[in-house]
Amino acid sequence: MNKSFGSVGAAGIVLLLLVACLPRALADAAKPAAASYRALSAAECRQLRTGGVITASNPVPCHRLSKVSFSYASDHGEIKGDGELVVLDVLAPNVAAITDELLARKFYIARARPIEAYGGDDQASMADNNTSAFNGRRITGGRGWSTHAYGVAIDLNPVQNPYIQIRPDGTARILPPSSARYAVNRSDSRPNKAPRPGMAEHVTDLFARNGFFVWGGDWNYPIDYQHFQVGPRSFVQSLASLSVEDGRALLNRYIALYTACMAEGVNQDPFRRQRAGCIEQVFEAMR
Repeated sequence: MNKSFGSVGAAGIVLLLLVACLPRALADAAKPAAASYRALSAAECRQLRTGGVITASNPVPCHRLSKVSFSYASDHGEIKGDGELVVLDVLAPNVAAITDELLARKFYIARARPIEAYGGDDQASMADNNTSAFNGRRITGGRGWSTHAYGVAIDLNPVQNPYIQIRPDGTARILPPSSARYAVNRSDSRPNKAPRPGMAEHVTDLFARNGFFVWGGDWNYPIDYQHFQVGPRSFVQSLASLSVEDGRALLNRYIALYTACMAEGVNQDPFRRQRAGCIEQVFEAMR
């Protein structure tokens, strides 16, 4: 027996091993868990129906919805573990991947609560700077179903990324109102102005690489900087009609097309033009 081990004894050896492993164990314990997802439970579906967030007439039934749970970087770099987004089951792995990369980048998110926390009130959610996804509601100012009612759209940091409605007379309605003097100018590198964290422009490619090809900041009107969705309405309806397996296979084909297009164009065009061209290729393939 080694004399030094003999003098320490078996209990001492165990203690030394525990002490040696302690820093790594503490680091692992402090590391945020990777995002996870699961189907909504029967109790959660009842809660959505009771709160009027989903009804029998909605285009996607509750059993096709999944909850993604994740950690995110909030105020002053604080990591919070209470993030939740409810999405179409086809998209759950993609949304988990997005939230993991947002955390790795320390991309700011104010809060992320399911819309039932606001009684399905989209404006209340926006006013609270809440990042959200599923909401069984109609289009803002219209009669058709919102893409949020399919669980295929995410609204990211509404205060940093406002919705701007352009009326026929040219006047604008900005939602939430607190964004009007804060985030209408999209430049975050102006002289004597502190950068504003959480702006959608910095993550458009991340969303597209995970199947969210439409960004409302590309629209003429309304301009919806917070809004990401998987594709045109015809594609959304097709995706929701497929099984989980077939839907993921279809979406992955379009993701592969976008990824290959972006790889071919590296260092050839300014990024925004390149991204727009690659997304146009995806939209053509979707028709």
